Amino acid sequence: MARILGVDLPRNKAMRIAITYLYGVGPKIGNDVLKAAGIDLELNSSELTEEQSNTIRKVLDDYTVEGDLRREVGLNIKRLKDLGCYRGVRHRRSLPVRGQRTSTNARTRKGKAVAIAGKKSIKSMK
Repeated sequence: MARILGVDLPRNKAMRIAITYLYGVGPKIGNDVLKAAGIDLELNSSELTEEQSNTIRKVLDDYTVEGDLRREVGLNIKRLKDLGCYRGVRHRRSLPVRGQRTSTNARTRKGKAVAIAGKKSIKSMK
């Protein structure tokens, strides 16, 4: 099993798929990295040699991935919260940040719906 940047790549997958398990590496960057490292895109991840994984690590040094990217994103969100801007306030309240509606949807962000005593919908009052 290949280990790159502290992440175990899955076994028996094509390298173009396996490399996307790294945080910050999607299909496009994954293909670019593999081409720069001179590795076949369809090579099975379990057949990856130590030299090939070292070349992938060297190529990935040019990109912001894994821990550095997570830290950068976290600091960006913290900066928005400290500024008190609209997006920061939405992050602080765990509500959707990018203008989505919240009256009916946003259950993933808001959590499980909790019934409020005495509050009924308009339809049931008619």
